[in-house]
Amino acid sequence: MEIRVLGPLVAQLGNTSVVPSAAKPRQVLALLALRPGQVVTVSTLLDELWGDAPPRTAPATLQTYVRQLRRMLGTALDPAGVRGPKDVLCTRYGGYALDVTAAVDATEFQRLCAAGQTALREGAALEASGLLHRALALWRGPALADIQIGRALEVETLRLEETRLCALDARIEADLRLGRHVALLGELTALAAQQPLHETVHAQLMLALYRSGRPSHALSAYQRLRRSLIRELALEPSPRLRRLHQSILAADPGLEPPDPATSSATARTTGRLLPASA
Repeated sequence: MEIRVLGPLVAQLGNTSVVPSAAKPRQVLALLALRPGQVVTVSTLLDELWGDAPPRTAPATLQTYVRQLRRMLGTALDPAGVRGPKDVLCTRYGGYALDVTAAVDATEFQRLCAAGQTALREGAALEASGLLHRALALWRGPALADIQIGRALEVETLRLEETRLCALDARIEADLRLGRHVALLGELTALAAQQPLHETVHAQLMLALYRSGRPSHALSAYQRLRRSLIRELALEPSPRLRRLHQSILAADPGLEPPDPATSSATARTTGRLLPASA
């Protein structure tokens, strides 16, 4: 079975979709798909579907949803095949398990992220940028965008989204090391507006603006972040942000962009070109 979760849920056997149209059976399938080969307990599924107020008939209704999913699997499976619907969606002690491989897009995303972040730590900015661009391109929208989210799925989707944000931060840092500051300005401006308290995004925006010959705009970005932090959290920017701010005020030569010929000709760079990330 091919499963994709980085966007609307895709689950298909061959060319046949096995994603039900009703909301709650879709939730059941999504939660099982995010924990392939693992037993998801009945209590976890009931909590996902109904939270603190399950109806008296909830266990029987869950069994009905499982039967519906198995019927869809039976329609899609090869009648002459070795495995039947109950071999794919298995009943286990205390719950159910989906006996399939992990979601192909989430697995590939994690693999590319790990490789990209390793390359970045080793100074291979060009390689890191390529790997992380490929990882982020796997997203087709918010994880499980078309699924009603309960408590268990919320944890899973938040985990995936946090990993995506870390990959995005790393990809932007790799691109900054490669001297792509001008190309990043639009993206970073939008990200800073969407995440007004995110220090790393603002540090990256400040550096990109400074390197693009716009130091006054970089200083304004710092002041906007500072005002937001004080207003929302009663906090000053972190020491690393304050150091970057002082470096911009002093026109520190260490903030200058890398040599374009060097950054494009080699896959490896040394040092961190984003002081705010240190």
